[in-house]
Amino acid sequence: MKILMVNKFLYPNGGSETYIFKLGEELERLGHRVEYFGMEHEGRIVGNRMESYTSDMDFHTGKIKKLLYPFKIIYSSEARKKLRKVLRDFEPDVVHLNNFNFQLTPSIIYEVRSFDKKRGKKTALVYTAHDYQWVCPNHMFRIPESGELCMRCAEGAYGNCAKFRCIHNSRVKSILGSVEGSLYGKLKTYRHVDRIICPSYFMEKALSNNPLLREKTVTLHNFIEKTPDRKECVKQDYVLYFGRYAEEKGVRTLMKVCRELSDIPFVFAGSGPLKDEIGQVPNIDDRGFLSGDILERTIREARFVVFPSEWYENCPFSVMEAQMYGTPVLASDIGGTPELIQKGRTGELFAGGDAGQLKERIKGLWTDKEKCSAYAANCRELVFDTISEYAGKIVEIYGKA
Repeated sequence: MKILMVNKFLYPNGGSETYIFKLGEELERLGHRVEYFGMEHEGRIVGNRMESYTSDMDFHTGKIKKLLYPFKIIYSSEARKKLRKVLRDFEPDVVHLNNFNFQLTPSIIYEVRSFDKKRGKKTALVYTAHDYQWVCPNHMFRIPESGELCMRCAEGAYGNCAKFRCIHNSRVKSILGSVEGSLYGKLKTYRHVDRIICPSYFMEKALSNNPLLREKTVTLHNFIEKTPDRKECVKQDYVLYFGRYAEEKGVRTLMKVCRELSDIPFVFAGSGPLKDEIGQVPNIDDRGFLSGDILERTIREARFVVFPSEWYENCPFSVMEAQMYGTPVLASDIGGTPELIQKGRTGELFAGGDAGQLKERIKGLWTDKEKCSAYAANCRELVFDTISEYAGKIVEIYGKA
């Protein structure tokens, strides 16, 4: 089977990139041919035989002519032309879309279907929803300025994006987001996609607000890269938070609780805009960004992990990773996160954003070592899909698309 992976970034940049690289590598190991299409970039590590990519566009740093910005973000004739070369050369059986809005734009969907008409054969068009972009222009269901969780656009009322300046708190960018969502909603563009892979049931429910997507979704939780060592680890006396130091991650709420629980030692591992404030909390040991064996050991040895996110997380790998290494998780009860925790068995939940409840839960788990040990033992029995198992399920979806 020939599979074309489409993603705006073709270099290590975030979760969707890790996903396409690992999945593509495994699909090739299984005997399939895989090529990639997206933007050109000096850090690009995958590609296609035609060496055909769109020009690099960075909406954060302004590396795009402002005059062309409104047009390129909504419809890209360049992306269609560059993709056309790859389609004609590679003739894929499957085009697997990932993150493509704004940089590549939904124009590429029309190019795939135009190619089908010319060659007289249908291409399976599959999309993995890494975020809520198709029903929320800022892809987070969260108003940046107020922090309010919001699903006003979910049923097509995209004007709310402009009203609340949901994209980077910018009026212009938010208007363009509203226009993009409204345009492709009216054109019913996404009806051309055959199958939508949702990494959580919450994501599937959110996308199902759009009747055009409702019958196309399938939930498939994310994979783990390797089978973990299940042996018991000697726990150390600290509570761990690892991830981005940002407001939407609930870090400010957690810092408040840390100050109030001054007798409990906390370890933070990560980076982000709240780093300086974290450094001012006496009982937080900020170890900065960790990776590899050091991060694994830090997770394994924690009494438990706190995941206090205050936005609708999809399928957070950090929650899977903690349990995979035999560490219980105390997490907020919103988005797709609760699907990953067996409440009262591998961890506990609290009301997202509720500092009082978070404090109560942390204190309870910290003082009950037996409960934490039981949770840790249950975590070591959890089973997640390996990349090999996940790829097998993806191939089945390709075949039915």
